Amino acid sequence: MTVRILRAAGLTPTPWKNGGGLTREIATGPEGAGADAFDWRVSLADVTADGPFSAFPGVDRILTVVEGAGMDLVVGGEHHIVDEPLWPHGFPGDLPTEGFLLGGPVVNLNVMYRRARTRAETAVVCGTVRLLPPEGGAVLAVSLDDGAELENGAGGVRLDRYDAVLAAGESPGVLRTMGQAVLITFSGG
Repeated sequence: MTVRILRAAGLTPTPWKNGGGLTREIATGPEGAGADAFDWRVSLADVTADGPFSAFPGVDRILTVVEGAGMDLVVGGEHHIVDEPLWPHGFPGDLPTEGFLLGGPVVNLNVMYRRARTRAETAVVCGTVRLLPPEGGAVLAVSLDDGAELENGAGGVRLDRYDAVLAAGESPGVLRTMGQAVLITFSGG
């Protein structure tokens, strides 16, 4: 069993692959993999203007608006109105995609995974959740509010807004939220 606490305060903003904005990477698998080598990647993206998304061949994406009014995503020429907060929306990362803000800046939780190697499931949860990574996989929980707590055999660890827990192995613990969290489960393709 391995459990890592990833603090939001330690996330460094970096330019998007296409240079159109900034992202704060929360975690990648394998750890430290670059933009062309990850199996999966989770980040927070600050979107302050309309524009194109970076293309990622062979990658599927799940976008969850965690702050703001939402976006009109045009994926491969088809409009997808993503205006319900905390509603995960999946789309292929290799199709031309543009985002148009519906009412000002947004923060998106962005999950990307290579469809030939990995699968990802994303859910917004509230209350108490047991973190159960699949065999050979991992689970990442991102707190959306202050005051969440991870309880495991070593005691409790407080999580603030956008802090995350990355767990692999058996029975890594229980997450108790004061509000909501995004739970992402990664398994082999």
